[in-house]
Amino acid sequence: MARRKTVMQVLAEAYKAKQQAKAAELKRAQQKEQRAAKAAEERRRGQKREAAKAEAEHARLLAAGEKHLNREQAAQAREVARIERELAKRQAERERAAEQQEREQARAEKERQKQVRETRLAQLKDEAEQRTLQAQERMTALQAVLTDRPKRLKSWHPYVEQSFAEQGPQGVADAVEEVLNRSPVPEGCRAGAGAAYVPEAQRLLIEVELPQHEVVPAVMSYRVVAQRVEIVAQPRKEAESKEAYRTLVARLALRALDEAFSTTPPSLVTTVVFNGHVSAKDRATGRPVRPCLVSVVAQREAFDQLVLDEPELDPQSCLKYLGAVVSRHPHDLEPVPPVVEIDLSMYRITADAGAVAGLDSRPDLLQMDPYAFERLVRELFEAMGFETWRTQGSRDDGVDAVAVQRDPVGTTVFAIQAKRSKNAVPVETVRALAGVMHDKAASRGVLVTTSWFGKASDDFAHRTGRMQLINGRNLKALLKEYLNMDVLIGLPKTPPGWQASDVQ
Repeated sequence: MARRKTVMQVLAEAYKAKQQAKAAELKRAQQKEQRAAKAAEERRRGQKREAAKAEAEHARLLAAGEKHLNREQAAQAREVARIERELAKRQAERERAAEQQEREQARAEKERQKQVRETRLAQLKDEAEQRTLQAQERMTALQAVLTDRPKRLKSWHPYVEQSFAEQGPQGVADAVEEVLNRSPVPEGCRAGAGAAYVPEAQRLLIEVELPQHEVVPAVMSYRVVAQRVEIVAQPRKEAESKEAYRTLVARLALRALDEAFSTTPPSLVTTVVFNGHVSAKDRATGRPVRPCLVSVVAQREAFDQLVLDEPELDPQSCLKYLGAVVSRHPHDLEPVPPVVEIDLSMYRITADAGAVAGLDSRPDLLQMDPYAFERLVRELFEAMGFETWRTQGSRDDGVDAVAVQRDPVGTTVFAIQAKRSKNAVPVETVRALAGVMHDKAASRGVLVTTSWFGKASDDFAHRTGRMQLINGRNLKALLKEYLNMDVLIGLPKTPPGWQASDVQ
């Protein structure tokens, strides 16, 4: 029989069992913890493995993606390079085509310019030849001024005679003016012409407007300079131009004389006075001038001896043969004194008739017709040895007649104004005549009146030194002396200082 255990043993065993249970429990708990830790460690390791695997897969996928991307990029780069090469090739082809086109265009443009230049040179050559021909034709026409003059002017004789019978001297002047102004001279050679006729002396005065020296072509010929593609003028030598102008002036003067003599019958005109003027600007002052370049008094008998159609005729020598006064330097507008200093643009000759025959014994000058009084004054000056002309009323500028006095020293032209008045002549009238003299370049002025002049008029005339005042009593005395006419001056009162016999 087993021995019964004591309480202490039981307690000790119980304690020991309890401790063992606790130890077993602790061991189990430790084992559990170890298992849990091991499981956790396994999980961690699994997670690590999974993470590593995932990371490896990610790396693999990333590497694969990068590799694929690189392949794609490489493919794209290759495509881009291919496209760029294609574009560069196309661009190069376009550039080569453009360069080829440019070269072709340049060649075409060069060829076109060459053709244009050749065409232009041909045109310029034709133009140069044409202009040369025109200059030569112009020079030929100027050289033929004298030989190509009208040949049938004698057919005008009946017309001139009829005009003289119907219109008097003005009819002859008008006919000659018409011939001169209608004469077919080369363009620019005759700007105008005027004429006046003096039947008492059978003298015809003509005044012709001569051309300036520019009428002679300053160029002899034209040529083309190919390098510059332009026409260059070959100028005429200055000495040659001056000589051509001198000869042209002589030819124009001889032609005008021939036309004047040919147009008028010998029974009406035996002498022609020619004055050739040129209107220009004074190079020193810029003011208008009108110098006389040629002046000649030609007799029909001497002129008829000339053979103007002779090619060897020297126009300048011919004028000297006629006794002409010719400017030595017409190109420089060097003037010569006219043989007859009459400006026909101011003094036009009109029909004249005798006035003395129309006056009764003891006529009253104040009762005379104004035109009859003017004619009487002209007849007085003719009796005193002057040559006189009556000016046309519409353009007389206050001048009623012209008187010319000749002496061995020269010719003096008087502008005459006749005033039929019963009152004193105002000083303004005297001054007006002086102004006309200055404006028209008249040598002297004469104012004739039936009345008297005041002191202011006498003083003014004395100061000018070129005016003469003839009052009524002086006029009455001159008429008695030179025309043997006893006239009356019916003034309402006797002027101061006069006697009754001075007007009766």
